Amino acid sequence: MNEDSVFSIRPAGRHILTIGRDLIQDPYAAVVELVKNAFDADSEFVEVEFKADTEAQEYRIIISDGGHGMSRSDVVERWMVPSTDDKLKRKISPSGRVLQGRKGVGRFAASILGDDLLLETTTEKGETTSVFVEWATFEDASYLDQVELLIDTEKSNSKPGTVLTIKGSSAGLEEWNDAQFRRLMYELRKLTPPTAAVSGVDLKQEKFDIRLKISGFEGVQDTEETIESFPILEFYDYMISGYVDENGIGELIYSTQKIENASEERFSVDFSGFFESPCGALHFDIRVYDRDKNDIDQIIRRGLKDKDGNYLGNLAARQLLNFNNGIGVYRNGFRIRPLGDAQFDWLRLNQKRVQNPSRKIGGNQVIGFVHIESEERSGLVEKSARDGLKENAAYERLIDVTTKVIEELETRRFALRRSLDLGKPKSRVEKQIQQLFSDDHIRADVVKRLELAGIGEGVTKEISDILARDMAAKNKAAESIRQTVAVYQGQATLGKIVNVVLHEGRRPLNFFKNQVPNLEYWAGIFSDNPTPENLEQVLPIAKELGHNAEVFTQLFERLDPLAAGKRAEARPFNMSEVLNGSLQVFKNSLAELGVDADVVGPVDFELLGWKQDFYAIFTNLIDNSVYWFSEKGTKVPSITIRFEISESSLIFIDYRDNGPGIDKSLIESEVIFDPEFSTKRDGTGLGLAIAGEAASRNGLELNVLESDQGAYFRLQPENGE
Repeated sequence: MNEDSVFSIRPAGRHILTIGRDLIQDPYAAVVELVKNAFDADSEFVEVEFKADTEAQEYRIIISDGGHGMSRSDVVERWMVPSTDDKLKRKISPSGRVLQGRKGVGRFAASILGDDLLLETTTEKGETTSVFVEWATFEDASYLDQVELLIDTEKSNSKPGTVLTIKGSSAGLEEWNDAQFRRLMYELRKLTPPTAAVSGVDLKQEKFDIRLKISGFEGVQDTEETIESFPILEFYDYMISGYVDENGIGELIYSTQKIENASEERFSVDFSGFFESPCGALHFDIRVYDRDKNDIDQIIRRGLKDKDGNYLGNLAARQLLNFNNGIGVYRNGFRIRPLGDAQFDWLRLNQKRVQNPSRKIGGNQVIGFVHIESEERSGLVEKSARDGLKENAAYERLIDVTTKVIEELETRRFALRRSLDLGKPKSRVEKQIQQLFSDDHIRADVVKRLELAGIGEGVTKEISDILARDMAAKNKAAESIRQTVAVYQGQATLGKIVNVVLHEGRRPLNFFKNQVPNLEYWAGIFSDNPTPENLEQVLPIAKELGHNAEVFTQLFERLDPLAAGKRAEARPFNMSEVLNGSLQVFKNSLAELGVDADVVGPVDFELLGWKQDFYAIFTNLIDNSVYWFSEKGTKVPSITIRFEISESSLIFIDYRDNGPGIDKSLIESEVIFDPEFSTKRDGTGLGLAIAGEAASRNGLELNVLESDQGAYFRLQPENGE
């Protein structure tokens, strides 16, 4: 081979600066990278000191630790080698810590923080090695191998550890203002999760203190403190913690401080049917805070104080939440930025809250910690630029599982707030209309007072008649409103089950789309040449056209009772036919899932009422069953609708399935009947609310009962009459 044809890649001198200044996104990330290196060195602490010399117009950043230090060979063969795979291969430190560094570039983040760097590192054998780096030399050099660094090694009495001294000029001195330091403290507070005693997450946590010192900066208060978790953490309103393993099976603990001495709720979850790609085992600690004025005052009364021991004011507490909210993702005890930043809504909480504000929590209400496993076990890969995780299938699974865990908290929070009357529960529309337009008690009270006042009988009767006529006019208006609401709710129910229309109508629609052109073609051929052979091409298509048209006809007939326009008077209808008709709406879905559906009751029983209301009640119940059968993969699913009568009166109608059932707390609070409440993914919470209203219009009440297996609803006359 001709030697003139063989070349080596020669990195430019500024390649090191590209790794540092251009790859690490900001000075906070740079400090974090150097703090992680102290952890990897088995140190129990890291001290980050900022010292300003305003007269000399310069500053120093001194980052020191008490770790095992580096030998001369470590410095030459590892520290001096960009992108070394040393930590990637070793994985574990000498004392057993999981190493944070993997890319081999973190130390070059120092180039963001100043103009030069002095490394002084001492081993346990008393060997101190020093390296001085001027970053400008890399800028000036054409090639990286032209930059020469002096390395000095000597014996010393210094304690083991490493000290990085970074010196910066006036430009950097002006950048480090009060806002910058507050952001740095925020980053350091969020860098590591709270201890197990605070978080409730039982993970191995190494002793590692972060100390911060600031002195001499104009407009910035001198500071010397050990970084600790945010003081607001322990004063949450609601908390959910626990784990979900790589298969989607987990154990969670829910607790609340909205009620004094409330007991914890421990429960199992099974998310295995929801997701395809794994993301490893996850551990959770998520805390939620209500933000109304009274709620903030309650948080303060639990003990929220400043560092001087004084209770915070409402505004200060609110600002503390504004600044510190977010759900962070942690690996081996350190946060992966920017997941957890207040402005980085990686779970899209704010978007979901806009759609359902009474049930969903917003990003500014939550502080959380999600612990993930190594890249090899989880598939969750950190970006080289230290700006989050790669958006792969594992990352989507992380979002989905975390969302499901939050939904478990949201469900319990919603029910509790309803029971405490914090969420302003809505009574049934039917009852509100009745209260609004009923003035019998007023008329009786007026007549009584007129009589006591000695007003003549004629005048009293005249006033009573005026009130009666007004009452009749209001009743007419009330009935009009009832009919309008009933029509809208019927149409809403029809809209809810549009998936049935799409699912069952798609196949015949595709047939029409694909075969009509074929029919037109062969019809033209047959018209020009009417042979038996050409007729054979036309007839099968024409036959199938009729069959697929019949599919649409039957589908619309099943949906027709829900699409009624103006409501007529209540009329007798056959109960068995309506219940079977409701099941027929979901005929194909039930068949595909293998659902055994049955109606039990007298086939000739008739009830006076509005049958479209009963369609609305039972299509909503059946729609819920079909959803949860599919979502949970219920084996041998079944639905039983049984009604009993006494003489010619309805006693009750029981609706039961053998799906996953309804949580006891939701049954006791009856929160499932509130609009906007739903445990379905992207559910609207309209179904059971509409069913309850439809029952009320017919003098019935829809109740949910506890059951050992599946969901159990009972429809019966109001007050058991």
